[in-house]
Amino acid sequence: MQGTPGAGSYGFQGYIKGAPGGPPVQNQPPGNEGSIWMPAPPPPPLYCPPGLEYLTQIDQILIHQQIELLEIVTGFETNNKYEIKNTLGQRVYFAAEDTNCCTRICCGPSRPFSIRIIDNLGREVITLQRPLRCSSCCFPCCLQELEVQAPPGTPVGYVVQNWHPCLPKFTIQDEKRTDILKITGPCIVCSCCKDINFEVKSTNESCTVGRISKQWTGLLKEAFTDADNFGITFPMDLDVKMKAVVIGACFLIDFMFFEHTGDKQQ
Repeated sequence: MQGTPGAGSYGFQGYIKGAPGGPPVQNQPPGNEGSIWMPAPPPPPLYCPPGLEYLTQIDQILIHQQIELLEIVTGFETNNKYEIKNTLGQRVYFAAEDTNCCTRICCGPSRPFSIRIIDNLGREVITLQRPLRCSSCCFPCCLQELEVQAPPGTPVGYVVQNWHPCLPKFTIQDEKRTDILKITGPCIVCSCCKDINFEVKSTNESCTVGRISKQWTGLLKEAFTDADNFGITFPMDLDVKMKAVVIGACFLIDFMFFEHTGDKQQ
């Protein structure tokens, strides 16, 4: 894996402009003209990593995976790209997968990856690192895991898959590996004309505090692409670091259950 690239590595340099506290940025990465960015919030509190101050103001976000024409025409898997928006449709972040061609071909949806999340000033504010792990529930000693860094290089939490014979289950942990939240999915994870909900719960699973929903996007899109839409809700007063980890959990869930084109292997 190459070193951490800057904004220019994704074609952002020269397109993203703005200053803290200024108006919404109007110059976006190529192909995304017309998107309105969320205005920069007030200066963050001391406990907030730079770039996560946007998360202090929201309790719900939408994640839209971009449709790649090359994938539709050739079936060749490309690096995933996502828009992360608030409920007003304003873009909060832009996320881009960083893997090489060989990894995508050989490992498919189980591939290790880095996803770099950039704010409207072109700063990489969150990095998601997924190592290569076993994707079968028959091997509980090597289950899926995701590390969330904010800023890049500084771990703030982890998403750890828990072994269960029937249900998809995960634990949200802080940087000290202390359990903070649990995530539980349905017994059958299959997109069939309805949303699929993964409930975010307290550590004892006695109450639901949020939700990660894979949204039904229509028959044609579901059948011919792996571009998915997700909605995430969490408590407004949840630590911004844990909000970032819940966002990371959404990306891990996407790769584990919804990255098979047309749901052929689900």
